[in-house]
Amino acid sequence: MDKSLYIGMSGAKQNMMAQQAHANNLANVNTTGFKKDFAQARSMPVFGEHHPTRAYAMTERPGTDFSPGSLQQTGRKLDVAVDGEGWLAVQNDQGEEVFSRSGSMQVDVNGILRLSSGEPVLGNGGPVALPPYENLQVGADGTISIQPVGGPPDQLVEIDRLKLVNPNPDDLMKGEDGFIRRKPDAAIDGAEEPDANARVASGYLESSNVNAVEEMIANLQLSRQFEMQVKVMQSADENSEAAARLLQNL
Repeated sequence: MDKSLYIGMSGAKQNMMAQQAHANNLANVNTTGFKKDFAQARSMPVFGEHHPTRAYAMTERPGTDFSPGSLQQTGRKLDVAVDGEGWLAVQNDQGEEVFSRSGSMQVDVNGILRLSSGEPVLGNGGPVALPPYENLQVGADGTISIQPVGGPPDQLVEIDRLKLVNPNPDDLMKGEDGFIRRKPDAAIDGAEEPDANARVASGYLESSNVNAVEEMIANLQLSRQFEMQVKVMQSADENSEAAARLLQNL
């Protein structure tokens, strides 16, 4: 009887954890370039001193769905969406090179090109720095050209090129900060090499690849499973009490 109680207890706990994963996906349904996390459950043996019949349920996030979202036109010149496969290389707060599909950019007071969340966008030689300009264009290959202040409108000067990379998806993982990075066991020497074939669409942003309906249905299913696990625990407790009463009457 305690076996069913243990299974119900661990199952209810893991249902709650799975709900957190799906709730996080649902909360980011409108986050630009967000990639949803998978969630799955499996049975695991109990380690240490235990009865060999004991097992428990474990929820885990086996990976991230890297499928692209849809492109949404904004008309803003500092908005870019990676068109097809590839990633935009940025620098996180620890100075590491990480990858993102969120191409909503802005220029700070020092002329540094940053994501809307504040991380510097990387170019050929590090963070992209822009001098004062009157007009700006981002080419399909990521080339950034500007019309300098006071310059003729028909003459654009190439300043830098966005660093676009395309590592093997099997070597990638999502960090707690939401950015994509290489797995520790897939580390390479130095920074990721740019991919000359990667392309961007200027004036567009990539939407999240989260399907809100699917995530809501998954949460409802997990909620029902949680109720079932609680009922299993209640039944195990009732059976234990009934067995104790029978033994007292012997």
